[in-house]
Amino acid sequence: MQILTPSAMELTATICFALAILHTFLASKIASLAHRFPEGSFAENIIHFISETEIVFGLWAAALFTTIIALTGSFSGAIDYIQTLNFTEPKFVLVIMVMAAAKPVVSLAESLINSLTRFLPLDEKMAFYIIALGVGPVLGSLITEPAAMTLLALILKKRLFDSGVSKRFAYATIGLLFVNVSVGGVLTHFAAPPVLMVSAKWNWGLSYMFTHFGWRGLLTCMTGAVLIATLFRSELHKLKEREQAKTFIPWWLTVAHLFLLALTVYFAHYENIFFGVFMFFLGLTVATREYQEPLKLREGLLVGFFLAGLVTLGSLQAYWLKPLLLSLDGAELYFGATALTAITDNAALTYLGTLVPDLSENLKFALVAGAVSGGGLTVIANAPNPAGAGILRSSQSFAETGISPLKLFLGALFPTALAVLYFWIIP
Repeated sequence: MQILTPSAMELTATICFALAILHTFLASKIASLAHRFPEGSFAENIIHFISETEIVFGLWAAALFTTIIALTGSFSGAIDYIQTLNFTEPKFVLVIMVMAAAKPVVSLAESLINSLTRFLPLDEKMAFYIIALGVGPVLGSLITEPAAMTLLALILKKRLFDSGVSKRFAYATIGLLFVNVSVGGVLTHFAAPPVLMVSAKWNWGLSYMFTHFGWRGLLTCMTGAVLIATLFRSELHKLKEREQAKTFIPWWLTVAHLFLLALTVYFAHYENIFFGVFMFFLGLTVATREYQEPLKLREGLLVGFFLAGLVTLGSLQAYWLKPLLLSLDGAELYFGATALTAITDNAALTYLGTLVPDLSENLKFALVAGAVSGGGLTVIANAPNPAGAGILRSSQSFAETGISPLKLFLGALFPTALAVLYFWIIP
């Protein structure tokens, strides 16, 4: 493998990228330092700010921007670099997160999950867990993975993570959620970020995706949900019954929300159009405020900022990632992509694959399969993960210490092993 000699800007970006990853893993440790200072003090607020996982990559992207100004001696070099980047995905994730978290959409999704739960001849809590985490992630193939992650995180927060479950169960569940959303979006060619990056260039359509990826994703989701539910069945049985609030939402309002959500997904590559749809959505929620809850704007903005920082830093990593991908055979590429996804967004990996000429079908499959298999190992592995982390970090399970990157990694190992089984070991 011959790595190209990096420019000063590329080397700086790699250093900032490595520091951002280290910062992400130390975020919970940094947060604990805030308790040493008086509540409300400047020091406490600053420490809380820099320990926000969603802020990390934006902070180091700002450091890169400042360094480029110093290297070039003017603002124009940094501005020119930013202008070359495509921030459509961060903007789309911001919009789709806010829209998918609207009360009419969440209520409909919860009703559908509860309805499917009744078809399973199991205890209601076990059935809910299996449907929510086994079937729910497949919604990512229709309404996009960020939207599915938002819906499932909100539902699971209310039904599970706010119910005082053990840390072991909490991390096993969030690991399962992240992995299943990553593999649950591969039934179609337009909903999972790592697939979106390659589908048009490699001519992968619906039939190709289902026959090569879809059934594997379905089996991974269902197997993981059933096994984790069985392993923690005693904890599931102990969960307190929660009264389901019966709130009236007019059918036409739910249809209007779904229509705007569908338009946003359809125009996902055209930011000027989906932002226009978003303005209609904001107007609708204001006009129907009696049927709405406060919008999840904070969560959407933080996740959008996180992904924008990832794009800013990740775009300058091609000098070492691309030669690395070229040097691997099928199995090496699959397992290498699974591992690399833990430290870089899986969509960035698959995008680099499209830059490699004459990549064989076997290597194309290995790259994308590895990218989605490892998509739950860390918060930065898959674009929707920050959305789930942003919602769940305020739950009873994680409010005190935040989401530990190491415990998340360990919690995701078992469902990741299932993904490896179905995506690579089984022919």
